[in-house]
Amino acid sequence: MTIRAKILAAATAAFLMGTAFPATAVTLRYANQGDLKSLDPYTLNETTTNAHLGHVYEGLTKRGRDLSVEPGLAEKWEVSSDGLTWRFFLRKGVKFHNGNPFTADDVVFSANRVRAEGSNFQTRVPSDAEFVKVDDYTVDVKLKRPNPILNYQWDTWYIMDKEWSEANNAAAPTPAAATSPSYSSLNANGTGPFKIESHQPGVKTVFKKNPDWWGKAEHNLDEIVFTPIKSDATRVAALLSGEVDVIEPVPLQDIQRVNSSPNAQVLTGPELRTIFLGFDQTRDELLYSNVKGKNPFKDAKVREAFFKAIDIETIKSRVMRGMSTPSALMIAPELFTYAKDFQRPKYDPDAAKKLLAEAGYPNGLEVGMDCPNDRYVNDEAICQAVVGMLARAGVKVNLLAQPKAQYFGKVLKSGNYQTSFYLLGWTPGTFDSHNVLFDIEGCRDNPNSSRGESNLGNYCNKKHDELSDKILVENDKAKRDQMIKEAFQITTSEYGYIPLHQQSLAWGISKKVKLSQRADNSVLLYWAHKE
Repeated sequence: MTIRAKILAAATAAFLMGTAFPATAVTLRYANQGDLKSLDPYTLNETTTNAHLGHVYEGLTKRGRDLSVEPGLAEKWEVSSDGLTWRFFLRKGVKFHNGNPFTADDVVFSANRVRAEGSNFQTRVPSDAEFVKVDDYTVDVKLKRPNPILNYQWDTWYIMDKEWSEANNAAAPTPAAATSPSYSSLNANGTGPFKIESHQPGVKTVFKKNPDWWGKAEHNLDEIVFTPIKSDATRVAALLSGEVDVIEPVPLQDIQRVNSSPNAQVLTGPELRTIFLGFDQTRDELLYSNVKGKNPFKDAKVREAFFKAIDIETIKSRVMRGMSTPSALMIAPELFTYAKDFQRPKYDPDAAKKLLAEAGYPNGLEVGMDCPNDRYVNDEAICQAVVGMLARAGVKVNLLAQPKAQYFGKVLKSGNYQTSFYLLGWTPGTFDSHNVLFDIEGCRDNPNSSRGESNLGNYCNKKHDELSDKILVENDKAKRDQMIKEAFQITTSEYGYIPLHQQSLAWGISKKVKLSQRADNSVLLYWAHKE
């Protein structure tokens, strides 16, 4: 073997072992249709934002490529025999990006901050859970009742530096509806594998490798440059020209074109997110409607009429180009054993008209609809299709489609749930039905509870909530699944929501890049290798 061949072989072996030593810095350029508005990890509970910030911040747990729960900033944990005390043993020697040591004080601080007013992550931690510092590297979580899935969504409950937060007037979370940026929305100080070098909302965010990270790097990147590109055509053109290395999503109509190109391909797969429509069922009069003095969505017949006016197969074939799976439930079938036992009501515009007449609206009604235009696959196009379908049933819908920063700032809790009819997507953070039953379908009537935080229209059934509470503490899977089925039967029988479909993943990546695709649609570049 020649000297040159030996050097090449050694370099190849080093790369395969993840220890390559490139002659120049490796920069990966990533583009998404939406922006990264805030760096505050408690502002917006949204998968893309969580994935961005997951390069910088970390939770006590993390999730692997197969979504299994793994140790993170906590090396291990124990649960008492009565299930009321969880003890977390923290990882030693971890430092925040500014050099501050990570300790139990940061966990206790973060537990209080994430449950404070303005946080969009209040359901991550039970409101009545008590966090007790045992020593600098041990924390007890004391519960009022057992919670076997307590830490199932702690991979995206990111731990913040108490000292840094308090020193920079960032002890309180930044609400999504904030009109002026806070220090923590423009700056970040995590423990993760990348640091924020610069952040220009709406323009560009630059991440630099953290050489002092406590873990073993599974990437070969020195830098990540994120640029929001709203235009589908521009985003695809940037990928095909090599200006960017990864884009998400690839427009459905461009998948074949990308796959036919010499330098890029599309990673596809099923996603666990459910796209659905919801109604304001709590106000006595809708904010945006021509119906005055009452709320038509409090009538199950009106909700049923809207459901039956939606032609889901047309949405699948024309809007989603076959890249969606119509859903009868508010959870992906992969996540619930008895999902197959539920069927969608059939599309029936004549029945929809009849139901509206029976409810007192023989001439239909008018309502405003809120929709993001840069968050989900073809989100605005879905809403436009819904507008046309409801028109055939006699309903005039005034659509307001806007970027996700404005949309979420308006419809979430921090914006006082200012919506009458809306489109939303949801992947349960625990990958368990209880998350949907509690966060999306739970009553929002207790100010001391985080139940229903993402229940924008406040659908409410007390029997459903009682079942949800029992489901949380039930360890017998067969009994638990039956109770989950009963809870979903309540919601579907009352037409509390209109589940639409699970969308498909479609990531465009350069053929120079290798990247793991996770079913929750988190683009996690700390698993990326670029040639």
